[in-house]
Amino acid sequence: MPHRTINLHLVSDSTGETLNSIARATLARFEDHHVVHHRWSLIRSRLQLDRVLEGLNHEPGPVLFTLVDRSLRLALEENCMRLGVPCLSVLDQVVDLLQGQLGARAREKRAAQHVMDADYFRRIDAMHYVLAHDDGQGTAGIHEADVCLVGVSRSSKTPTCFYLANRGIKAANVPIVPNSALPPELAEAPCPVVGLTIETNALIEIRRHRLRLIGADGVRQDTNDYIDHDSVKAEILAARRLCNQHGWPVIDVTRRSIEETAATVLQLMEAWHARRGSAAAPAPVDPAAVVLGGGAA
Repeated sequence: MPHRTINLHLVSDSTGETLNSIARATLARFEDHHVVHHRWSLIRSRLQLDRVLEGLNHEPGPVLFTLVDRSLRLALEENCMRLGVPCLSVLDQVVDLLQGQLGARAREKRAAQHVMDADYFRRIDAMHYVLAHDDGQGTAGIHEADVCLVGVSRSSKTPTCFYLANRGIKAANVPIVPNSALPPELAEAPCPVVGLTIETNALIEIRRHRLRLIGADGVRQDTNDYIDHDSVKAEILAARRLCNQHGWPVIDVTRRSIEETAATVLQLMEAWHARRGSAAAPAPVDPAAVVLGGGAA
């Protein structure tokens, strides 16, 4: 089948995050084809919609939308019908299903998921916490953490913590440095501690890239322990051994995205709370979540 190039228009009266996630998840299954994204966010008036229609007329293509305003929906659907391009409201089927199950009509409220409520401020607080407790900073505050990640340098601890913070999780991270002791607060942490590991060659490549970014081209790459193969391998093994000694589960992040790593951390957190019979513990998780493989979950 020949490769095709299409225009895909994502039209939202909010931030467009929902449409972006749906498009990313579905288009990953069509990697041999080229899709040009046209993102139209915060479309809340007819004047704003007219800009969308102009763009659609100029570069026709299928439309995915999340619009609550009925008049805007109708105008968009009529224009798509005139152009002969498919147009789909991605949330309608889910809303219809839930209305039937709940016996209540959904409110016609745009951006209902983006409100400044307690959950919103919990996420902001978690972001501030991650900033203050990144890379071993503020270890005295580990007792406030919901989870603590440990691992060697450049094993994706920081980006994983920020992703978790966006879910309202206070995540601290502590580097495992050769010949350096871990902070004593970690041994008494009242939260799950999770180790992150990575394959030797992958870590060396990440560290080489890091050195290039910070202008460390003058470093002798054949002797620098930071990227020396034997030294890095020993560092990773020592870190794994340390986690095993403390009974901390370890996730191999080599072939995992940040999202997949964070999802596994959340599952391990659920399991940790379930074992302790926490009143706030979520439902039990799939035992496969604790498998330490590097493959995507």
